[in-house]
Amino acid sequence: MAKEEAEVVLVQTWHWRNSQKTPRFWRFDARAGLVLLLVVLFPRKWTIAVFLLVNITFWLLERKGLTFTAALRAMRVWLIGPKRPAYFWTDRRKLGDTE
Repeated sequence: MAKEEAEVVLVQTWHWRNSQKTPRFWRFDARAGLVLLLVVLFPRKWTIAVFLLVNITFWLLERKGLTFTAALRAMRVWLIGPKRPAYFWTDRRKLGDTE
């Protein structure tokens, strides 16, 4: 009976709403897969150090509750500031005839 309940729970997690979850490769974020590929192809101390640094960065972002893209947006806001200037009137597109 416990096996059937586990299968039901597993099947219930297969839903289109879960398509937004961050992809995983074992315990690692799948975006770190490129660095993992680099470690597999060139097993050096510096590639392992880069792989560990990238994974620690992703882990810290997860602990803070941010995805990688959200962290990039937060960094942009931190660098530029929360207020962004609007387009200057000369940069706006002009209305034209479609003839």
